[in-house]
Order: sequence, then structure tokens, then C-alpha cells
Amino acid sequence: MKGQAFNKRLRFALQGLYVAFCREHSVRAHLLAGSGVILVLLMTRPPAIWWAIAILTVGVVLMAELLNAALETLADHLHPEQHPEIGAAKDIAAGAVLIAAIAAAMVAVAFWLR
Repeated sequence: MKGQAFNKRLRFALQGLYVAFCREHSVRAHLLAGSGVILVLLMTRPPAIWWAIAILTVGVVLMAELLNAALETLADHLHPEQHPEIGAAKDIAAGAVLIAAIAAAMVAVAFWLR
């Protein structure tokens, strides 16, 4: 991909998002949750700082989920049979998603307590 035009690299990235959306239930679930966050923001009309915090938080959760999906896809392709180290890598990536989701839930609580 190095040295290719921006348009081509953008198409690769959009294709990756499409593949993740089609294959991964968790990506779709987090996109739905993110849409819910945007809906709540539109209904409550909080100050701009809350928009920024919420959008960054949703972005971090989606990014963690996409990285987890990419790692799992690669690991399953390279080593289809079960292996403790592959399992550990997948569990660690899932843990990263969990931490991001917990942080997002804490942001939601802070928003409601404001």
C-alpha cells in the first residue's frame, strides 16, 4: 500500500470497514450503540465539550473493536487450529475492547450526572 495514491488507500480503508461491518456482530453492535449516543446528544443538546468527549469515546471503542477483529482474522488465518498463544493474543485484544467499553460507560455515567 505504500506509495499509492490517497484515493486508492481510502478505498482500502473503506473496504476494511465494510468487511468488518459484514463479518463482525460486535462491530455492528458498537455502531448501533454509537448511533444511540449521537441520538442522545441530538436530543439533549449538551455543550460542545460533551459532543467532543462522546465522539472520541465512541471512536476509541470502534477502533478497539476493529483492531480486535483484524487481529482475530489474521490469527485465525495464520493458525487455524487452537493454540494457547493465539488464544492469549485474542483474549488480550478482547480485553482492550472491554477497557474501552468500560471507559465509554463511565463517560455515559458522567454525562448523566452532570
